[in-house]
Amino acid sequence: MRSDLEIAQAATLKPIGAIAAAAGVEEQYLEPYGRHMAKIDTAAIHGARTARYVVVTAITPTPLGEGKTTTTIGLGQALTQRGHRAVVAIRQPSMGPTFGIKGGAAGGGYSQIIPMEQFNLHLTGDIHAIGAAHNLLAAMIDNHLHHGNALTIDPYSIRWPRVMDISDRVLRNIVVGLGSKADGPPRQVGFDITVASEVMAVLSLSRDIFDLRERLGRMVIGQRKDGTPVTAEDLKAAGAMTVLLREALKPNLLQTLENSPAFVHCGPFANIAHGNSSVMADRVALSRADYVVTESGFGADIGFEKFCHIKTRVSGVTPDAVVLVATIRGLKAHSGRYKIVAGKPLDPGLLQANADDVAAGCSNLTAQVANAARFGRPVVVALNRFPTDHAEEIAVVKERAMAAGAFAVVESSVFADGGAGGLDLAEAVERACTQPGEFRYLYPLEASLTSKIETLATTIYGADSVEYSPEARKQLASYEAQGYGQLPICMAKTQYSLSHDASKVGAPTGYVFPIREVRLAAGAGYIYPLAGDMRTMPGLPTHPGAERIDIDEQGNTVGLS
Repeated sequence: MRSDLEIAQAATLKPIGAIAAAAGVEEQYLEPYGRHMAKIDTAAIHGARTARYVVVTAITPTPLGEGKTTTTIGLGQALTQRGHRAVVAIRQPSMGPTFGIKGGAAGGGYSQIIPMEQFNLHLTGDIHAIGAAHNLLAAMIDNHLHHGNALTIDPYSIRWPRVMDISDRVLRNIVVGLGSKADGPPRQVGFDITVASEVMAVLSLSRDIFDLRERLGRMVIGQRKDGTPVTAEDLKAAGAMTVLLREALKPNLLQTLENSPAFVHCGPFANIAHGNSSVMADRVALSRADYVVTESGFGADIGFEKFCHIKTRVSGVTPDAVVLVATIRGLKAHSGRYKIVAGKPLDPGLLQANADDVAAGCSNLTAQVANAARFGRPVVVALNRFPTDHAEEIAVVKERAMAAGAFAVVESSVFADGGAGGLDLAEAVERACTQPGEFRYLYPLEASLTSKIETLATTIYGADSVEYSPEARKQLASYEAQGYGQLPICMAKTQYSLSHDASKVGAPTGYVFPIREVRLAAGAGYIYPLAGDMRTMPGLPTHPGAERIDIDEQGNTVGLS
């Protein structure tokens, strides 16, 4: 089979005007960015919701991924084949993972978003605009300190790093202001990856430019010496940041390999931020389509939980159905009997028939089905098929998932067959969307911060209890006292385990969930505790993907996966 890039480069793209028409977007709202991409004017956001809303999540992923984006795109293509106006809405990838070990995030095989190179590299420049806005505020903070610190900011309280969209571990902790007095006051700072910026989370949750302006203004960068918070509004930075983000606020329109519409907008990480694409793109699509298929980052314990507790509270739109993606090899990995390392050859045992290993790993599947079902909507399990899967293994998955409460379990071959490989999945999703029942939250916003944290830890992650560091307890008490106690929780934890520890596969229980630090994202509108050893600036592997990316003799991109 050809590589993803070769498949994408061989595709026939339609003019972006035809894609907009298929999405129901009128020509006056279309702002072409070349022939095959466009921005959608925010004035296009009007009208009542007409679409069914489907969110795609997954089991706890392995380093290889489980095909969640591929399934999202393939499902959108399949719904289109079944005669519906279906729109896909996903996130834009960060170039950190693209040049690192994961590669791109345009889907795979015959369920991709194209043009693939632009999708994975820069797109329309939104992430760069986010970085510029974030770093403008960082510069204004240090400039304020240099010119006398009229706001009496405590330099040791400042929680606003610089950002860049490349993984670079040596920038996690640095010292700025070295040199003469004219170079500014020396202090220790650091860099996060741009998609971990609160500005990214703010942009993806904003309902319009005025909401964006307000959210940017209330972002807290640190405290005064009397303990009161200092905001971007206090530093008079929010207006200029809004202007920098005006174009980035507009959703991006692309197309799938089967020329169905796809919105690609914003890209917050789910293990650090809320991990969902923008409210703006959803609002455009929901007022025009029959089905909107979106995805949430990583597993149901992270991105989907945050979709429910954070994004739906902002958008006011709850899902009609949930699709949970699983693979046989991923479930075998969750047995704890195999080790998967991205970039290394697969353990041959993963490809051999072994129903017992699948059954052992199904503890993760059943836990994640239960997690998704807790929110009140039907869960369709999509078994992402590989040629090396065996009938007896598939039978185990279907039996365990149905026993855990899944609405249906459907085999999917959208990687190899495009939309045609997802027709059964699309039919099951259509049925799921008509099921009775009401969406529900797992905690009220009025609950204390510790109560909300402990609900997630014990209900979603399987922990027995939560342990807070002295610093975390102090921070929680401070946020409660400052009036931030009614914000939802956005847990920062590993994506590779239901727990805080990436080595704990399957569905660990009977452990203590540790919170070492708690941060405030007042603009995005949530509190984010850090569990375990989370990093907000990744590093590159021994042989990063950037080593393989180049151009050939004809000037075509090669090596992008």
